[in-house]
Amino acid sequence: MSTQQGSRPIVQRVDVKTGFGCNNRCRFCVQGNKRDLFGNKTTDEVKQVLSDARKDADSIVFTGGEVTIRKDFIELVRFARELGFSTIQVQTNGRMLAYKKFCEETVAAGANEFSPALHGHVPELHDYLTNAPGAFKQTVQAIRNLHELGQPVITNTVITRSNYRHLVDIAKILVGLGVKQYQFAFVHPVGEVEVNFFSVTPRMTLIEPFVKKGLQVGLSRSVVAVTEAIPFCFMNGFEQCVAERYIPRTKIFDAKFVVDDYTEFRLTEGKAHGPRCIECTWFHLCEGPWREYPEKYGWDEFVPRQDPCFLQPESCGCGEDGNKA
Repeated sequence: MSTQQGSRPIVQRVDVKTGFGCNNRCRFCVQGNKRDLFGNKTTDEVKQVLSDARKDADSIVFTGGEVTIRKDFIELVRFARELGFSTIQVQTNGRMLAYKKFCEETVAAGANEFSPALHGHVPELHDYLTNAPGAFKQTVQAIRNLHELGQPVITNTVITRSNYRHLVDIAKILVGLGVKQYQFAFVHPVGEVEVNFFSVTPRMTLIEPFVKKGLQVGLSRSVVAVTEAIPFCFMNGFEQCVAERYIPRTKIFDAKFVVDDYTEFRLTEGKAHGPRCIECTWFHLCEGPWREYPEKYGWDEFVPRQDPCFLQPESCGCGEDGNKA
């Protein structure tokens, strides 16, 4: 938990959604039809948001939609640097960054952290999930370009019914490309997934062994590997990989509204605890699954854990401390 100022947590990062235009149309996109409802903000609108956001934090994430396809993208990154943001992350599908010159211009403008997304181990799978022929080749080339330019690359892979069996292969590709960190994020069943829940959303009991083997690929090579939206009851032995333990307090500037504290939003609106979760020794650290998951699949899979590292910390060698909050 971040330091409190009064009763309100201090913001550690701001996410700015510049709009929702995108050159992919992912089958799991949480933004749904926002591209049709809101489109993109104007240059002046984004600059005003950036100026407002700088009052909250000095770490920013450009996101959307796909921010790199904006004609004013380089201008906006440069403006963020001029405002004094120390960390400027670009959350992207990576396709525009496959062009080396554009990649160099982005870095020169001030971007210094990149979060591209790879969802398959082969073009057929990634391109199917993104509804964008040729996307796999471009995203992989983008990661290569960024690595050559010495930029930290933090990737995201959304776990779906189509790709969970291939997480090991995806991890091997990412480690081979030299990424700093990769994340396996369980699909959030909103947006595009609302109408295709069962064809996109896998059972957590099915993904568990594949997630752990995929994480181990990176951990064995000293690459940071984490998960998102997978409760602790499925992470036995990999508790240190649960990203919610480390996600900074984030303020999100969305389409027509602002989320002041995304951590609080996840806890109160985004995720849920089941009837037996309070029995689990990880309850105080676990956010639970996205609430849409048990609404469809129920709570039977979620079995409370009783771990010796909490009950008798001295008898466990995992490094966890039951008194840790």
